Amino acid sequence: MSDETPAADDQPLVQVVTGHPSDDELAAVVAVISAKSAAPADPPEPAQPSTWAAYWRTVRTPLRPGPGAWRSSALPR
Repeated sequence: MSDETPAADDQPLVQVVTGHPSDDELAAVVAVISAKSAAPADPPEPAQPSTWAAYWRTVRTPLRPGPGAWRSSALPR
């Protein structure tokens, strides 16, 4: 590294661009940033069960006896 380029350790992590925050305000901002970075990531959404294994697929409409019942038993509803 050359002397002209500052090392990564010399660069501030937080820099106030405008305004003049008090020490308490600056400490509050640093506390919020630290807490947010230390917080665990949101858990992933649980996987939705496949509709292939859904309960409603095992239940069928009752068979109705009568004329033409054999024909209507094979038709989709």
